[in-house]
Amino acid sequence: MNSALEVEDQAPRSSFATVQAVLFDRDGTLVIDVPYNGDPALVEPVPGATEALQRLRAAGLPIAVISNQSGVARGLLSPAEVDAVNLRVAELLGPFAGFWVCPHGPTDGCACRKPAPGLVLAAAAALGVAPGACAVIGDIGADVEAADAAGARGVLVPTAVTRPAEVSAAHEVAPDLATAVDLLLADGDRP
Repeated sequence: MNSALEVEDQAPRSSFATVQAVLFDRDGTLVIDVPYNGDPALVEPVPGATEALQRLRAAGLPIAVISNQSGVARGLLSPAEVDAVNLRVAELLGPFAGFWVCPHGPTDGCACRKPAPGLVLAAAAALGVAPGACAVIGDIGADVEAADAAGARGVLVPTAVTRPAEVSAAHEVAPDLATAVDLLLADGDRP
């Protein structure tokens, strides 16, 4: 796994615009991944998520969630269940500027399912921020690929399910959310 120092060598800070909004993947990034979770009682924040989000809010950055939820297309989840889980995420982690969800399956050919840029572009537009001024933090390659496709900055926070090739391909890799936030806040000289 790349360290933050190695990552800075791969993608110099000067190559990024100042971040004006941060978009998070939900499952595996902000909360422990429970496959096709439709039960709000099973939502558990990943260690450090609350503190990382508080730091971004204190810096005045809008934060939002962009999430693939193919369980809807597969008939394993209803949109209402996805909404209920998102509500629980907000109850546990604080307010978000919004939740953008792709309910499609991997073969549906939509423009919103990560690694396509649709969720990033939709969230950026709703937040009134250029895609290039957004950062996307996620735990798999599709998250940072969606960022790249939209012209946003992608930061990978690997987990046990992140493939080595995804880590190698990412421009920026952080070992945890706190370090990912450090990278973003350092570039804007924010607290």
